[in-house]
Amino acid sequence: MEARTVYVAIADRHLMITEDGIRLTRGPKECRVRPAVDVLFRSAAVNYGARVIGVILSSALDDGTAGMWAIKDRGGLTYVQDPGEAMLSSMPDSAIAHVDIDLVGPTSVLATSLSKAVGTPIADQPKHDVNTRHVIESVISLKGNGLEAGVMELGKVSQFTCPDCHGVLVQIEEGTIVRFRCHTGHAFSMKSLICEVNEAIDTGLWDTLRAVEERILLLRQMAEQATVVGAANDAAECALQADLAEKRLRPLRALVLDPKLFGHDDDKQGW
Repeated sequence: MEARTVYVAIADRHLMITEDGIRLTRGPKECRVRPAVDVLFRSAAVNYGARVIGVILSSALDDGTAGMWAIKDRGGLTYVQDPGEAMLSSMPDSAIAHVDIDLVGPTSVLATSLSKAVGTPIADQPKHDVNTRHVIESVISLKGNGLEAGVMELGKVSQFTCPDCHGVLVQIEEGTIVRFRCHTGHAFSMKSLICEVNEAIDTGLWDTLRAVEERILLLRQMAEQATVVGAANDAAECALQADLAEKRLRPLRALVLDPKLFGHDDDKQGW
């Protein structure tokens, strides 16, 4: 790494800070994305402890909260943009709710404090031992082998399954933060997990709608074919079954098209 240089993660690669410098990896996704800010923050905290300063600005859901916890756990500094200034306040709100943040303010205040902090010696700050859990998770992001890294040691087995690979999810608890990781390595916050569950439900409902519509179309074609060959009873039965299927499909179509199915109405943000 070089001074006065900004490094930006590329698509489909986690950006990690190790003892040897910057690493790009294609480790398991965290909070549905790769690159993930939690991977970056955690790797920096594991390898550089109190020398790390984490900053969270405007964005959605709760990405970054677990990473900020790791930075704070090692004695680093944590800055968060004032949610009132942020275009999207969800990430700042989550970090403030779950981590003992050192500074919350507008970006101008964060920039001033950041410039002072980077020039301040940290020799007198108390040392914080690295958390074994964070080491395990960094190894998973680096090498991709959750079982070998010790993923099952991170917490108790939960009642949920991984939306990506359908493996069992381990529940990880840090203060008031509850998150999940499967033995393959995919990781989720509670909000990103409910988003994945909602997406699976939505996909399943649309698939069912499509399958029932295809059944109706096939039944009507069978009725026409039966009429052509003079099988009046068969034609009537197929037409009846198509009519019944179409009637039963209406509530399902209404459910699929209902914006309130996942709490998305005009009054509040749903998950």
